[in-house]
Amino acid sequence: MTAPDIDTVTDTRVDTETPAPLAYPFNSAEGLQLAEAYEQVRDRPGLLRVQLPYGEPAWLVTRYADARLVLGDHRFSRAEGARHDEPRQSEGRSDSGILSMDPPDHTRLRSLVARAFTVHQVEKLRPRVRELTAALLDDLEAAGPPADLVDRFALPLPVAVICRMLGVPAEDRPRFRVWSDAALSTSSLSAAEFEANREELRDYMRTLIHHREEPRDDLMTALIEARDGSDRLSELELVDLCVGILVAGHETTASQIPNFTLTLLDHPEQLALLRARPELLPGAVEELLRFVPLGSGASQPRYATEDVEVGGTLVRAGTPVLVATGAANRDALRFSAPGVLDITRQGVQHLGFGHGVHHCLGAPLARLELQEALGALVTRFPGLRLAGDVTWKSQMLVRGPRVMPIGW
Repeated sequence: MTAPDIDTVTDTRVDTETPAPLAYPFNSAEGLQLAEAYEQVRDRPGLLRVQLPYGEPAWLVTRYADARLVLGDHRFSRAEGARHDEPRQSEGRSDSGILSMDPPDHTRLRSLVARAFTVHQVEKLRPRVRELTAALLDDLEAAGPPADLVDRFALPLPVAVICRMLGVPAEDRPRFRVWSDAALSTSSLSAAEFEANREELRDYMRTLIHHREEPRDDLMTALIEARDGSDRLSELELVDLCVGILVAGHETTASQIPNFTLTLLDHPEQLALLRARPELLPGAVEELLRFVPLGSGASQPRYATEDVEVGGTLVRAGTPVLVATGAANRDALRFSAPGVLDITRQGVQHLGFGHGVHHCLGAPLARLELQEALGALVTRFPGLRLAGDVTWKSQMLVRGPRVMPIGW
């Protein structure tokens, strides 16, 4: 992808004139490279003014320290976006649910779900995830090469796990591919089409909740009990929590399994090292989370609630800021040799799961799934290789292969 002409942008330090915005996002949907434009922007003083296809212009954060400030500072609000024309890649708006809230409402909802996603609770799932992983790889191997890693392994694994946590019937799982794609689409879906898809998924979840006759040992039962207890979840809050968990609980992991596999295949010396030293697996997952820029572009803008200086730029109250975590994770001021994949890297405090109050709730589960999936895959198939052309997702918030044929 051709980098925008960064040199034409006015210096953005405090008290300079607000520059004309550049078209955004920068990353190409086909591939996992970090666009060169990010490197240029990060080395310049101040923030960059960008314009997404829809909504108002925003400041773009690309450096690690600035990213942590915006993501962690209470002076930057997600809820404020509902009162503005939020910067976004599609006409439709996802302006409800826990990701669009600030404390204390966000805190109340998050505390209800967080109990199910603690490291201790998630570790109880590891034997089941390992069992599912082995069964899926058995089926993939039996099918013979070339086999689609996405359809036969990367997608069904996290879908099965999150559906089990929510008590969603196995026969309904294929329907979530369509709903999830639409929920994360940046395509030409109109606002009406986007809303229709969201309501269809909400209606499905309402039906599932209302037909829950007997309590079960799963997350949905815990949330239903919270709705009816002292915490008092509203009906819409309950539905949207379940919808959000279902979509977020599988899509990113389903994308990162093939992304990480492809990245290791592109770095054979790192793949060989991981096979030789399997104890490096947890650290390897953290380094891959840092190294692979998942998003097509930054999303979920934060609005300044008062004037705040960020990276040498004065962000005025009421102005949106976008945080490019993929670029921040390659900041040389924070990471040595940031453009190098090194699975032995120690203490990788990446922003792959965000930071602050909106730090990804499902991070422990995602880590577990990625560890189990990647470890089993590279161990089972010592001759693992690409066996055809990769078909990439297009017009999606997250990047990754839609079809990835592998052989062994």
